[in-house]
Amino acid sequence: MSTHPLIAARNEGPNALLLGMDRGQLADYFTGLGERPFRAQQVLQWVYQRGELDFGGMTDLSKALRERLTVEASLQLPTIRSEQRSADGTVKWLIEVGAGQAVETVFIPEPQRGTLCISSQAGCALDCSFCATAQGGFNRNLSSAEIIAQVLLANQSLGRRADGGWPVTNVVFMGMGEPLANYRNVVPVARLLIDDFSYGLSRRRVTISTAGLVPQLRKLAADAGVALAVSLHAPTDELRNELVPINRRYPIAELLDACWSYADGPGGRTITFEYVMLDGVNDSIPQARDLAALMRGRPGKVNLIPFNPFAGTRYRRSPKQRIEAFRNELVKRGALATIRRTRGDDIDAACGQLAGRVADRIKRRLGAKLRRT
Repeated sequence: MSTHPLIAARNEGPNALLLGMDRGQLADYFTGLGERPFRAQQVLQWVYQRGELDFGGMTDLSKALRERLTVEASLQLPTIRSEQRSADGTVKWLIEVGAGQAVETVFIPEPQRGTLCISSQAGCALDCSFCATAQGGFNRNLSSAEIIAQVLLANQSLGRRADGGWPVTNVVFMGMGEPLANYRNVVPVARLLIDDFSYGLSRRRVTISTAGLVPQLRKLAADAGVALAVSLHAPTDELRNELVPINRRYPIAELLDACWSYADGPGGRTITFEYVMLDGVNDSIPQARDLAALMRGRPGKVNLIPFNPFAGTRYRRSPKQRIEAFRNELVKRGALATIRRTRGDDIDAACGQLAGRVADRIKRRLGAKLRRT
């Protein structure tokens, strides 16, 4: 582990932080300054397409506006505390978010794409029993600026590709935290990622993951409409109550009803269901049959994830042969199913291993409440 050399551009002082504002929010900001709304488009292009964080360098803005923004606004980025690189090319950053808190962000390179796994909270309050983030507790929601800054920092740190494009081509909200529990700050970031004046990613290249917050899920299609991944991990309520305590509030039938409604939205969507493979817990052939029954005739795809161990866990990874047998049973019964290739586990950057640095505020209290309901 080493301290990262990147020094982020900063505008110090009690200024309006423009990072994380979507186009509508930024247009309102400029209208409030007496400027035309199209200034929002110009600033979005400078920041996210060109990586310019100095207002003075935004040459299609008037000199007076550039000077005013330098005094009254900010494009301050968090500080990268450390960077680790895996033998398989995966990169993990520890990013400071103030008050002693730090979150982790992971870049996974592949031949035709570069996927960035970003965090939406410092910790997580949902208390899923097999996840390292949950075991560390919860401190607070990240702001929209802190979330989108992870994409900016990753692109700056990695540098542009040979063709001039940014290395991050896909973004998944699968890092620390439950994205839909931070709905008001996650949605503007999703909009930024797909905005043609910002990163311009297709909706299929931006994925929001959720453990099952049904009310927010029912709003998401209209507010962002990006790809959806659902942390299912069990085919029955009895087992899912143990693994994913939020299931006691929103059981599988209610969750799946919201998922199928989401899939019926404009353009049609296939929902990805994440299913971590836990030895002797959720990996039997009868459980595969139960899971296939839930998917029958529905636009769902099951992504089987070999469990990635962390200190203190009581779970073990299912053997490779059992994972393959589970997948084969799903496919035999008509379900779409894949096995995720583990990446970055030598630097604790694999799925379920992100821990960051979190001062726990409410996790134990909320976890106990969920278990009582």
